[in-house]
Amino acid sequence: MKKNRKIIFAIVILAIIAAMFIFTRSDSTLNKDYKDFAIADTSLVTKIYLADKNNNSLTLKKNSPGDWTVNEDYKARNSGIETILNTMQKIRVRQPVSKAAHNSVVRRLASSSIKVEIYQMAFRINLFGLVEWFPYEKLVKTYYVGGATQNNMGTYMLIEGSPEPFVVHIPRFRGFVATRYSVNLKDWRDFSIFKKHPSEIESVSIEFPEEPELSYKITAKNNNTFNVISLSNNQALQEYDTLKVLNFLSSFKNINFEALLNDKKPEIIDSITSQIPFHIITLNEKSGKSTKIKTFHKGIYEIDDEGNPINDLDRFYALVNDGKDFVLIQFYTFDKITRPINYFFVE
Repeated sequence: MKKNRKIIFAIVILAIIAAMFIFTRSDSTLNKDYKDFAIADTSLVTKIYLADKNNNSLTLKKNSPGDWTVNEDYKARNSGIETILNTMQKIRVRQPVSKAAHNSVVRRLASSSIKVEIYQMAFRINLFGLVEWFPYEKLVKTYYVGGATQNNMGTYMLIEGSPEPFVVHIPRFRGFVATRYSVNLKDWRDFSIFKKHPSEIESVSIEFPEEPELSYKITAKNNNTFNVISLSNNQALQEYDTLKVLNFLSSFKNINFEALLNDKKPEIIDSITSQIPFHIITLNEKSGKSTKIKTFHKGIYEIDDEGNPINDLDRFYALVNDGKDFVLIQFYTFDKITRPINYFFVE
């Protein structure tokens, strides 16, 4: 009798597993709604793939809530991620494309649209949320984003497999959403250089190659005590203003660059970065990670790519991300973290 019960139990379990595999097949097209562009719960989205017709593509991937990467190489800008997820959740069909415009819209979508693939975490076996086994990343929606309607109040979109495109919009939003699905890496990159709380910082060194006597290194000890060492003679300051040191270290919480300039002509970048650096900033974290950047003057009469003179006294340049990125930065932001050593003297 016990043996029969075990067999029956095993059959029931296998039947449940088989049923769940059938009902959760991602390639099922039964009852597919070609008007349903929205994602109800964007918190489950794990990955977004975007590609245009010119072979440009990128992947936004979630590591954890609020922590996304672009192509797994760079941290993604949180505001951009929030915008595209909000768009995916709120978009609605306004109307079908008219018969007169149908063929023209389809041709434009075929030649110049952006393909969007949205992935979520799912489970091979999900018994009403009580039992969730065998997690996997599932492609839940694929659609194509075209251009704006003539009045700029809607966007042409087409769900993969659908014979009919639609005009899509966000209710109560005036405008079109096509630009939110950008395949330009610049639009997704986080512009942070330093984003560290003082408690995470082991040491910071600021070098002034043009004026080495101003260079120093601050190393955290404990209980708000520090070593402030002049790099020109390797001597520690016997007295320093503790409050100024704390304010200085607190300034590393939010240091960003203004613009990514990797698309400048290589010869221009090489000409600028071959100069003696304005500053060399090195931040060592208690975790063992180290971040080093170099800054460079922006010439008063420098010539831009179009041959026009530049007269910008508010900005300068930097090499960040291990020298991979050439960026524009502001004195207003960096003055807080490029203090000379005499700033910390006790008055």
